[in-house]
Amino acid sequence: MTRSFGLISLLLTLAIVAWAFTRSAQDTTQASLGTQDDAAKVTAAFNLQQAAPALELYRATNGTYAGATLPASNGVTVVRGDSASYCLQAGTPPNVEHLVGPAGSAPIDGAC
Repeated sequence: MTRSFGLISLLLTLAIVAWAFTRSAQDTTQASLGTQDDAAKVTAAFNLQQAAPALELYRATNGTYAGATLPASNGVTVVRGDSASYCLQAGTPPNVEHLVGPAGSAPIDGAC
């Protein structure tokens, strides 16, 4: 009787430890996903700020933002460009950032 009680308590202890370990691993995975999202947003914001001067050069040359394009290698898309303003977008969902210019100095969360 005591031998079977010891075996049952050992199995119960192992089950509790396994559950706690699984729970801990899930929390760690969720935390690392949050860090990856933050890194993707920072990268998108950096790319937007690097692309804005190229659009200003385009306007200085052509007198308008309409028709402006950017190289695909920098990950920034000109979503809208007209005679006085533009909207740039970078990132992949759910980490999309946009920059409205020429007065916009900081990228904003979300699409144009």
